[in-house]
Amino acid sequence: MVRLPIPTANNCNSNFGSKKQQCLHLLSLCSTFKHLSQIHAQIQVSGFRKDHFLLTQLVRFCALSPAKNFAYARTLLRHSESSPPSSWNFLIRGYAPSDSPREAIWVFRVMLHSGVRPNLLTFPFLIKCCASAAALKEGKQVHVGVVKCGLDCDVYVQNNLVHFYGECKKIKDARKVFDEMFERSVVSWNAVITACIENFWFNEGIEYFVKMRDCGFEPDETTMVVVLNASSELGNLSIGRWVHSQVIVRGLALNCQLGTALVDMYAKSGALGYARIVFDKMETRNVWTWSAMIVGLAQHGFAKEALELFPKMLSSPINPNYVTFLGVLCACSHAGLVEDGYRFFNDMEHVHGITPMMVHYGAMVDILGRAGRLNEAYSFMMSMPLDPDPVIWRTLLSACTTHSAKDNKGVGNKVREKLLELEPKRGGNLVMAANMFAEVGMWDKAANLRMVMKERQMKKMAGESCVELGGSIHKFFSGFDSQADYEDVYQILDVLSLHMKLVNM
Repeated sequence: MVRLPIPTANNCNSNFGSKKQQCLHLLSLCSTFKHLSQIHAQIQVSGFRKDHFLLTQLVRFCALSPAKNFAYARTLLRHSESSPPSSWNFLIRGYAPSDSPREAIWVFRVMLHSGVRPNLLTFPFLIKCCASAAALKEGKQVHVGVVKCGLDCDVYVQNNLVHFYGECKKIKDARKVFDEMFERSVVSWNAVITACIENFWFNEGIEYFVKMRDCGFEPDETTMVVVLNASSELGNLSIGRWVHSQVIVRGLALNCQLGTALVDMYAKSGALGYARIVFDKMETRNVWTWSAMIVGLAQHGFAKEALELFPKMLSSPINPNYVTFLGVLCACSHAGLVEDGYRFFNDMEHVHGITPMMVHYGAMVDILGRAGRLNEAYSFMMSMPLDPDPVIWRTLLSACTTHSAKDNKGVGNKVREKLLELEPKRGGNLVMAANMFAEVGMWDKAANLRMVMKERQMKKMAGESCVELGGSIHKFFSGFDSQADYEDVYQILDVLSLHMKLVNM
C-alpha cells in the first residue's frame, strides 16, 4: 500500500505551499479510509482542528466516497465546536441513496440541537432520502421543518416535496404542494406529472401537461417520456403521435430512453408498424427497448415476428431480462408452441441466470392450457417451487372450460375447488365455475352457483373496452348503456349484422 506523504514541520512549505494547501491536496488524492485517518491526524496537530473547510472535506469523503464511513463522519461533527451547514448536508446527502431516512433524520435533529441552522440545500437532501425509502412519516416531519425554517417557498425544496409525496403515493398532497407554488420550473411540472402518472392518475397527469403548455413552459425530454408512458396506459394514440411530432419538429435526439418510450407507446396502442420504424431507427437500444418490441408483437398476435426478433437480441450485446422472456413465452402461447415454450422457460434460468417469477410460471400454464394439455398443466403447477396464486388457478380453470372434452382426469374439478377455497368471495370465480358446469350439461349445479351469487349479492366485474375518437377515449362497459341514443346504435348494429349475412350468402 502506498503511504501518502503526510505534511510535517520539515516539508510543509516545500512542494505544496502552506500546510492547509497540502492537506487539501492530499484529501483530493485520498482513496482509502486509512489515508483519511492519517490526514485527519495531521490536520489536528497542524492547528487546523477548527477549520470549517477542511472539516467539510473530511465529512464529504466519509459520506460520499466509495470508502464510506458514516460513523466517522458523525464523530467528526459531534466533536467539532462549530461546523458549517455544508458539512451536515454532505452527511445527510450520503444517507439519501442508502435508504436510511431515520439516520438522516437523526443527523438533522443533532444538527438543530448543535445550533446549526439549515440552509436551502439541507432539506432537498433530506426529502430525497425520505422519498427513496417512501418514508411518509419521516418526510412529513421534514416538511414541518421546512415550514418552520421559512423555506417552504423555495422552488427547489418544493419540487422535492412534490416528488416525495408522489413516491409515497400521496397524490393529493403532491398536487397541493404544486398548486400552491408561486414559482415553477419545468422540473416542477415534470414532478407533478410524474407523480400522477406513476400512481395511475393518467387523466390528471395529461391535464397538467396541457396546463404546462398553456402556461408557456416547453416540455423537455423527461416530460415527453412521462407523457408517452401515460399515453401508453390510456391507449390514447393521438397524444403519443403528437409527442412524437414534437420530438421531430424540435429536433430532439432519439436517445435510448425517449426511443424506448415511443416503441412502448406505439406497441401498446397496436400501431406495431410505427413501433418497428422507431425501433429500427434507434442507434442505441437497451434491454427495455428490445423487450417493449418483443412484448408488443407477442401481445398483438404477431408471435412469429416476436420469436424472430428474440435471436437478434441474443446476438447483440444486450442480455434479455425477465420482461423479455415474458414476451417470448406469450408469443409461444399465441402460436401454440409448447415445446419451444418449455425450452425458453428452461433457458431463462439455466442459460441466462434469471429465476422464473410467478408471471413466468403463469405463462407456462397458459401455454399448456391453450394447447389442451390440462393434466400436464396441473402437474406443472404442482411442481412449482412457489405456491400458485389465484391468477394461475384462474388461467387453468379457463382452459378447462374451453377444453372440457379433454379433461379426462377431473382437473377442472380440482382447480375449481382450489380457486373457490382461495377466493370464495370473488364473483368472477363463481361465474367461471358455473360456465364450466354448463359446458358439460350440469345445469342444476350451474344454476345453484348463480343462485349463491345472487344471495350473496356478488357481481362479476363488468368487461371494459374503449375506443379513441377525435383524440378522446370513450369507455364502454358490458351491460351498461351510458349513451342516451343507445337504441339507435343497436339499430345500426342490426343493419350491419344483416348486411354481413347477406354478403356471406
